[in-house]
Amino acid sequence: MTYDDIPHLSAKIKPKQQKVELEMAIDTLNPNYCRSKGEQIALNVDGACADETSTYSSKLMDKQTFCSSQTTSNTARYAAALYRQGELHLTPLHGILQLRPSFSYLDKADAKHREREAANEAGDSSQDEAEEDVKQITVRFSRPESEQARQRRVQSYEFLQKKHAEEPWVHLHYYGVRDSRSEHERQYLLCQGSSGVENTELVKSPSEYLMMLMPPSPEEEKDKPVAPSNVLSMAQLRTLPLADQIKVLMKNVKVMPFANLMSLLGPSVDSVAVLRGIQKVAMLVQGNWVVKSDILYPKDSSSPHSGMPAEVLCRGRDFVMWKFTQSRWVVRKEVAAVTKLCAEDVKDFLEHMAVVRINKGWEFLLPYDLEFIKKHPDVVQRQHMLWSGIQAKLEKVYNLVKETMPKKPDGQSGPAGMLSGEQRVQTAKTKAQQNHAFLERELQRRKEQMRAATVLPSVQIKEEPLSEEEADGEELEAEEEEPMDTSPSSCLSTKLANGLPAGRAVGGDNLNGHPIPGCASSPAARELKAFVEATFQRQFVLTLSELKRLFNLHLAGLPPGHTLFSGISDRMLQDTVLAAGCKQILVPFPPQTAASPDEQKVFALWESGDISDQHRQVLLEIFSKNYRVRRNMIQSRLTQECGEELSKQDVDKVLKDCCVSYGGMWYLKGTVQS
Repeated sequence: MTYDDIPHLSAKIKPKQQKVELEMAIDTLNPNYCRSKGEQIALNVDGACADETSTYSSKLMDKQTFCSSQTTSNTARYAAALYRQGELHLTPLHGILQLRPSFSYLDKADAKHREREAANEAGDSSQDEAEEDVKQITVRFSRPESEQARQRRVQSYEFLQKKHAEEPWVHLHYYGVRDSRSEHERQYLLCQGSSGVENTELVKSPSEYLMMLMPPSPEEEKDKPVAPSNVLSMAQLRTLPLADQIKVLMKNVKVMPFANLMSLLGPSVDSVAVLRGIQKVAMLVQGNWVVKSDILYPKDSSSPHSGMPAEVLCRGRDFVMWKFTQSRWVVRKEVAAVTKLCAEDVKDFLEHMAVVRINKGWEFLLPYDLEFIKKHPDVVQRQHMLWSGIQAKLEKVYNLVKETMPKKPDGQSGPAGMLSGEQRVQTAKTKAQQNHAFLERELQRRKEQMRAATVLPSVQIKEEPLSEEEADGEELEAEEEEPMDTSPSSCLSTKLANGLPAGRAVGGDNLNGHPIPGCASSPAARELKAFVEATFQRQFVLTLSELKRLFNLHLAGLPPGHTLFSGISDRMLQDTVLAAGCKQILVPFPPQTAASPDEQKVFALWESGDISDQHRQVLLEIFSKNYRVRRNMIQSRLTQECGEELSKQDVDKVLKDCCVSYGGMWYLKGTVQS
């Protein structure tokens, strides 16, 4: 569709600001136009009652506004070209504007929504509150405005915005491309010379002619920034002094091996000079260079999240860097507890130099650079002395206990007297592999005893002590074992508080006799249900937090205008999960847990149609009464409920589907906090 085909098109301009606004009609009869969405937008913007001030008088979004923005400040190098009959006609341009869609109607819809909420709150409070008492009012007279205060007010952003808004619009009439008046104006783009004698021949070389057309502007050279703000241009970067090149690179990259830095600076740069310059703007962490905190947070700056001054931010980030000189892993909650900074600031620190690992913490971003350590021992020694000084300051500021701090920064090991979760798991795996033959014999002996008990029910079999693998798990766990209810259950399907009652059909378009919010037969509800069913077929246990994360990733891969973009609430998502045959597992989290409410809502697929459904149901029943359990207890309960001893492969499959192991204990997926 061209502009000539549009039935309604109007334009207006603010001459002083060189601002143009174009209002264009939308073809509401086009099959690609979503009428329900247009009605919803008009309702949100204008409300139910339409009057003269309504944006959309037809109660339908039938027009779109485009506002101009200035594309460049210097238009001396640009020209409009028209090629006709072998001649190229150039017309210099004095201004270039770009039209973009304006979404001011969304601001109006938000304002309407806030007004309705304020009116509802005022109505509720007026019904509940009694007559207000008479209060004393203090009257104050404003002081005369000084000249300095007036200048600050005139230069303020609010004053300039108000001044721009007060400038009246001048309405224009739009003429189509094929209109005779448009053709008349187009003639001004042609040179008015009557003969070719007056034309200047191109006797210059192409490079000379290009230089004549686009001479270097001294103003642009003077206004050019010292360094790129957000995008690095290597051509501009190499025009800077070496020290500034290193500073700009480290400020943008944050963490970099020395070899990568040398490759970016070029082969002709002296490595000794680079080593001298890098130590001014970065610190050595695990053989890699991390930009200093005062480079990222200069003096008089503050946090965009909490407003903390730069000094506090630098101290907190130095603590994170120092922690990484002691270990590959850092726990975010430990950093927040020591530095007393908000979670957003701590997350920014960690994202500069680490990557998060599920159920483990934050791991340093780059591998240990042993080659640099061996090649430059003098630099390493100097950096070690600097870190010793920083450590002393951190101990004094944060009141760190020296007994709990590492004895020596080897860059690889964790804090003395403590084992990370990964080290515990690796130790347990090693011991389990060593005792594999013994465990196989033990399992075979128990199977023979079970067969003997089946043949001779009167024979009493003595209960054997724990195996070596279980004993190793006992040694790994430092905390006391929590009690576990292992009483038999005659009907597992009625144990969970939020599950669907037995005998009621699972699935369909109802939930406990009520339709899913948003009409279960709608396309959005069907798409949401398909997503939930596919997700739980892949992962049997999910927290609400993890499910929302997966749903957001799913939305990111959908095309614009998809039906799921209509808005899915948490309640609708949870109801869809329950309607898809899942149940909520009320895991008894410990009182001191730091898990969020969404992380404490755990959902599991109750029936998937395979032979392991009964085993998973027994396991989920166990975790509805216990936050963590041991493997031998799980195996004992499975044997008790199923009537026969399961093989190691069957138990491993059930545990892999629903649980994770940490420190010799088993947890439901998503319930372990790093």
